[in-house]
Amino acid sequence: MRIGIMGLGRIGAFHAETLAGLDQVGSIVVTDPFADATAVAARFGAEVADSPEAVLAAGVDGVVIAAATDAHPGLLLAAVEAGVPVFCEKPVARTMKEAVEVLNAVQAGHVEIQIGYNRRFDAGFVAARAAVISGELGPLHTVRSTTLDPAPPPPAYVAASGGIFRDCSVHDFDIIRWVTGRQVTEVYATGSNRGADYIAAAGDADTTAAILTLDDGTLALVSNSRHNARGYDVRLELHGFTDSIAVGLEDKLPLRSVEPGVTFPADTPHDFFMDRFAAAYRAELTAFTEVVAGRRPSPCTVADALEAGWIAEACTLSLREHRTITIEEVRTA
Repeated sequence: MRIGIMGLGRIGAFHAETLAGLDQVGSIVVTDPFADATAVAARFGAEVADSPEAVLAAGVDGVVIAAATDAHPGLLLAAVEAGVPVFCEKPVARTMKEAVEVLNAVQAGHVEIQIGYNRRFDAGFVAARAAVISGELGPLHTVRSTTLDPAPPPPAYVAASGGIFRDCSVHDFDIIRWVTGRQVTEVYATGSNRGADYIAAAGDADTTAAILTLDDGTLALVSNSRHNARGYDVRLELHGFTDSIAVGLEDKLPLRSVEPGVTFPADTPHDFFMDRFAAAYRAELTAFTEVVAGRRPSPCTVADALEAGWIAEACTLSLREHRTITIEEVRTA
């Protein structure tokens, strides 16, 4: 099949490399007004188009949107209008108001849209979801989700990110919903700044914690930080009345044990999300080719993405106002 890519920054170029390695993909058409599209095209044998409109007119079977967040709504709606299946990196839009407008605009259409939440395609998270569905853990009572970055992003990124809950924690929120199959009803969030001054200057926190109450009473604890010198740490614990399991307890875990005689973990720690989730990204884009081929529905819809977004909104408000926030409060605000 023929796939278009709009946006060739860090993640867009990475997607180009992944797609070029898939047997299902015969050709790639790329565009980016700010990056050197010619250089990326040369690396992966892709064709260059001078605009998103040119990509959509180039006979593509599907399109990958990896442009800046502000461009997501317009590019997504243009692809849908052209009848081309879409893979769009999260978030759907910069604000939830815009995201709801996109959802309303695409609901009546028949074009499949997949939003990029790659953890749904990581083998450990897939196994965790299967364990919950099978009932082997018994009813859950506690979930712990962790995402710790090795270093903070640059000031320009922080200033435009919408905050740590919308940019980083949202991955935890999505995977908690997906693995447990439950909805979040209310949150309480707190945060602090112990590192880069520019994060506080942007009105954001560099380290946060959130307690999510799920609709069956399960408590989910989410921990995030921009500062984890040992590496990129992503884990999930599921504690049930019958058994407990964890995702991410492997030899590249960036956590050092000080127990006598313990050598775990024994490998070089993960230091970047592309390292930790390389296989998941490949599985995610493989799934998109199946969506394009009509063999499966979208595994992560616009509606799915909005649910994670509402949790991020609630946590952002909770941090600011130091109180518990229900999801219904932000949804109807």
